[in-house]
Amino acid sequence: MKVGAIVAGVVLVAAVAFGVYMVDIDQTEEGTLPTVSIDGGNMPEFDAEVGDVEVGERDVTVTVPDVDLESPEEENVASN
Repeated sequence: MKVGAIVAGVVLVAAVAFGVYMVDIDQTEEGTLPTVSIDGGNMPEFDAEVGDVEVGERDVTVTVPDVDLESPEEENVASN
């Protein structure tokens, strides 16, 4: 499994090196944005009925159960 990871790493490094050092891109012409004209149109209208939400705060006491867990390692150490 370690050999596969090493091979994958070498392939990745080779691909990155190829991409960085073997490809040379030069811009040969300036680009421009297209000319756009917008006439008329109408934005849609919406009616929305939403519910009421009341936000507040209050103090509440919550009883949380006490849970004791023992892992198998702890049991083995205790028996030794």
